[in-house]
Amino acid sequence: MFYVDPLLVDFAWLIGSFVIGVMLGSLTGLIPGFHVNNVALIALSLSPVAVGIGIPLDAVAGIIVACGTVHTFLNYIPSALVGAPDDNMALALLPGHRMLISGQAAQGVAYSARGSQMGLLMSIPLLIVARLLFGENPGLGLYETSRDILPWLLLVISIFLILTETTRLPWPEPFQKLTRGLRYEFSRPVGIVLPVGKRRFNMKMRAVDFRLTDSSRSAGILVATAYFLLTGFYGWAVFELPARSPVGMPSATLLFPGLAGLFGIANLIDIYVTSSEIPPQEPDWELPPMRPLAIPTFLSAVVSSVMAILPGMTAAQATVVVMSMRNFWGRLTDPNYVPADFEHGIIDQPIVNAKTANIEVDDEDLSDEDRDLLKAAFGEIETTPDLDLRYNDPKRDLEIIAILSSVNTAVTVMVLGFLYMVGRPRSGAALALNMMYPIDIWGAVEPPADFVRLLGITIAAGLLAVPMMGTVGRGMLRLHELIPLRSLVLAVTIFVTILVYFSTGWVGVGTLVIGTGIGLMPPRIGIRRSHAMGIILVPIMVYTFAQTLDGFGFI
Repeated sequence: MFYVDPLLVDFAWLIGSFVIGVMLGSLTGLIPGFHVNNVALIALSLSPVAVGIGIPLDAVAGIIVACGTVHTFLNYIPSALVGAPDDNMALALLPGHRMLISGQAAQGVAYSARGSQMGLLMSIPLLIVARLLFGENPGLGLYETSRDILPWLLLVISIFLILTETTRLPWPEPFQKLTRGLRYEFSRPVGIVLPVGKRRFNMKMRAVDFRLTDSSRSAGILVATAYFLLTGFYGWAVFELPARSPVGMPSATLLFPGLAGLFGIANLIDIYVTSSEIPPQEPDWELPPMRPLAIPTFLSAVVSSVMAILPGMTAAQATVVVMSMRNFWGRLTDPNYVPADFEHGIIDQPIVNAKTANIEVDDEDLSDEDRDLLKAAFGEIETTPDLDLRYNDPKRDLEIIAILSSVNTAVTVMVLGFLYMVGRPRSGAALALNMMYPIDIWGAVEPPADFVRLLGITIAAGLLAVPMMGTVGRGMLRLHELIPLRSLVLAVTIFVTILVYFSTGWVGVGTLVIGTGIGLMPPRIGIRRSHAMGIILVPIMVYTFAQTLDGFGFI
């Protein structure tokens, strides 16, 4: 019998779990619908077998953590370059596809890699701050206080997200006629001074306007609210309807076909009707410098530390919050600042209307058939302004991609931290860890050894995933070069539909079709697709309000 040092054995299990987790994370990140939660559930169900054959549970936990970290890096690629997102990367669809059809997909991948890397590194010191705020002994213990006001927090954040809608829509003609005279001008401007730190901002009001016009932001907010509630009731049905895989796949849930319909297939249809081929791509795979992204990614990590403790808040909502804060500060500090919208590009930039656009094209040498095709192409700009490159700034799209990727990875780190701070899982992977073995709560100054080990695996997996993104991105773009865009889009749509059927049956296919119909609405109305995250937020708010306010048990 050879004597083997126990430390060497533990180190070997650590390396083995890291390698297996990275491999599985690559699969979950690149295959639509194959989520980290599936791996976590399978690992949880096989954990007794693993113990029986001598595999320690901490090695299984390391596999889950490494898988989840790599997933947050690589899941940008199927979202932006294929069009099949998960819930966390839903907002990356439009900026990523605009990079693709403008020939800058490589730069989009590079910005996503840098954003995830910076989100990972900046969230680590924030774990200590979060521990002091939400933990106890030492700590302020704010988590227990936040539980009492949880539904109200979700409601306030949801209202804030809706109020960030900037689209101007027309009110119905009768309302416009009734309110035509409801504008009251002051005899002289009314000044308001807003002190913010050492700065003083002067605002002047010349009139109070209650008119409902043909270009009203309040109409856009009202429509966004209606769409948010529509997707919320759709989400309630998604959570309530039974899901069962006809082939026995584990963890059957209708949330996957719901999200795939709202964000994936709907976007693929828009791409199919607006794009015929992918232009040549610039091979710019160099990572961007860190300094310009330092402030937005730091804000991302701060917001993620709050979002990670709230159920139903994903990277998509955190991104909207970060971009809203960025726009608000930009308006205050720079009078010439042009704020960026999260999906449509530049706010207040008029969308081109095919009927009124002043676009001069020499069509004398074109046949009647070619003229009809050209007219139809201009008409698609009005239908889907999200993909119109003339009114979307590539620099802003790249910043949005970096912020979203940063939030996505930072949330994963903070969720792991909160599991050890307060003992509450906020993701499927954290739930599997919590059910697999007792969590040693971080109740002292020094963090538990198990948490330090898992955090080390997280950092190592994230650093390895950065060069992996370049390699995988190059392979995906080569696939785009070999297969025509429309053929690839059609193949992905069929693949996602088949995957939905095998995972949830015909009920899931019906859910996918309905979700696709709802997902096609926002670009045609003019509002943001991110309001479709009501599919998750509204059911959680209904549930938490019922638990908080329904003391007699009527609900």
